Amino acid sequence: MATQDLIKKIEEKRGSKVITYLTSDRKGPVNARIAMDIIPVISSQLRKIGKTDKIDLFLYSTGGDTMVPWRLVSMIREYCDNFSVLIPYKAHSAATMIALGGDEIITSDLSELSPIDPSTANVFNPQDPKNPQNKIPISVEDVMAYFDLAKNKFGIKNDEDLTKIFNKFMESNPQIHPLALGNVNRTHNLIRILAKRLLKSQRNPMADEEIDKIVDFLTEKLYSHQYLIGRKEAKEDLGIKTITYTDKELADSITKLYEEYKKEMELDVLWNPEIELGEGKAINRKEYKIAFIESQIATNYFELILEYKRGQVSMAQQTPQGQIQIPQEQVMWKIIGQGWK
Repeated sequence: MATQDLIKKIEEKRGSKVITYLTSDRKGPVNARIAMDIIPVISSQLRKIGKTDKIDLFLYSTGGDTMVPWRLVSMIREYCDNFSVLIPYKAHSAATMIALGGDEIITSDLSELSPIDPSTANVFNPQDPKNPQNKIPISVEDVMAYFDLAKNKFGIKNDEDLTKIFNKFMESNPQIHPLALGNVNRTHNLIRILAKRLLKSQRNPMADEEIDKIVDFLTEKLYSHQYLIGRKEAKEDLGIKTITYTDKELADSITKLYEEYKKEMELDVLWNPEIELGEGKAINRKEYKIAFIESQIATNYFELILEYKRGQVSMAQQTPQGQIQIPQEQVMWKIIGQGWK
């Protein structure tokens, strides 16, 4: 069954207008993250749909730009009275934040959320020794955990000793610029503010203490960005009251729709440049759909075009006579086109 037919089926079941947004989580260059470039694309679809009672966002993503969720949710709410998020499988990090803004979070047993603590990367971050052109991301929670260890595990409370702990941290990490830590603190505070605003944007917002509990869990108390949260834990332990368990009929339609996009984006296919080049070929060009935004009104996808080429590279090898360069055959690739279609 095509995506359009499944979208229509979900709309009839839900009495809503459905917009899908999915980003590829394949390894290598053929993946996509939540990014601000979706705003004009979804805005165009919303204008075509027009003002309506209920909009459902069908969402699959492992995260991305944490500035997008508030912008996206507030824009969608201009076009509807009821906004819900349908989660077929993964809605991690920034996608979890988007879900927090829904009046309902429609889930199956496969649906999962994650913590929303980000890693930050700016010009003041330390260089990656393996690739000096890149910066090493700093995990907000790693920094917070260091000082939590000092205060709560070792009982260091007074300002003088905490200053010594901070100085020790800086001495042991000379590549970490103080402004990089300032960026960590700013980002941590901003994520908490945005998460609270998203939760308060619901038609029936929870009490402040309930919101604080959810935000504390998602930003600080799960201790790993890789921690995955099922619907039962999200509802009963974290207290996200908007979590709704879907019935079997709707769950089947949601899963089938995800499976259609999974095939289209080849989410279960391992990216390997040798395979992508093709046996016996010296050069090849391939097109990939790495993100989708779709409704009954229109279909948009983000296309990535890669060129693969077989060539020779020199690899350093140590010998008793010293280091020598050994020619080695390798498949190289480069991006020759990308953008929304």
